[in-house]
Amino acid sequence: MSQQLETLTDFYRERSFISFPFSTEDVGKGKSHFNVNTRKYCNFKSPYNRRDFYKITLIYGTGELSYGGNSITIDRPALLLPCPSVPYAWTSLSGEQDGFYCLFNQEFFNEHYQFDIFKRSPLFKPWSEPVIFLDEKQRALIHGYFEQMMEMAHSDYPYKYEALRNLLCLLMHSLLVDKPLTEPGAGELSASSRLLKSFDELLHQQFPLDSPADPLTMRTPADFASSLNVHVNHLNHVVKSITGQTTTNIIKGRILEEAKTLLLNTQWDISQVGYCLGFEDPAHFNNFFKKSAGITPLQFRQSKMSVLI
Repeated sequence: MSQQLETLTDFYRERSFISFPFSTEDVGKGKSHFNVNTRKYCNFKSPYNRRDFYKITLIYGTGELSYGGNSITIDRPALLLPCPSVPYAWTSLSGEQDGFYCLFNQEFFNEHYQFDIFKRSPLFKPWSEPVIFLDEKQRALIHGYFEQMMEMAHSDYPYKYEALRNLLCLLMHSLLVDKPLTEPGAGELSASSRLLKSFDELLHQQFPLDSPADPLTMRTPADFASSLNVHVNHLNHVVKSITGQTTTNIIKGRILEEAKTLLLNTQWDISQVGYCLGFEDPAHFNNFFKKSAGITPLQFRQSKMSVLI
């Protein structure tokens, strides 16, 4: 297993005896990936690691969640939505464990505009509570969404991937409607968490981009540090210590997400997409995209469009 980071490849390797509705091969090659399953094989202690994927788990059973240095006892129906960059581990405390889970990677989360609202929500944030204890109404609703996911994943419906994306969106919207994820007050967060939260909000407030005439204004750690009135070294230290990623990589990752969204959902020229994202020279945008995604912006647009035709 990767040191302090559990990848999708690691996850499936440890569960090679379990059958999944979607292929578990080639999951580490930058392709969009989603899977769903019942929660039947969890009577063990999982490693205390960060993950490179998102996972939503409906938990029936008793257990102990170690999350970012804290311990949470789960003794009634609950939904677990951990931030991938926060290390966590699960220890079963009862023989009966049941429920469902779905998991997906960043590429799946990035590939459709439907998910943009969730990137600006408290979901999956380092400062948000990772566990939602469910009342009977919430439990029945979320249980129903998972049952529909399982049925759809095992069906022959040609558009089941799109249907699963919609079911996942409905599940997450239901959480925001009921507002179980309350935003913590300033006094409830450490100074470092407050700074990270402010940085994250500032980063996501820049998106979505609506016109090539209004390019990004903040693209570097120094830009954000100046807006937040902190030294750039302090911002870099806080972001790295909490998320395990550099400030630069987080910014680049969000710019890449927006680049893919614009390439798929607008008719802008590739040079216009690049300019809007702060690349005055189209060659610089081309090099950035290819280095990050493995293909050029044009190849990405053409490959995705051919799938949709």
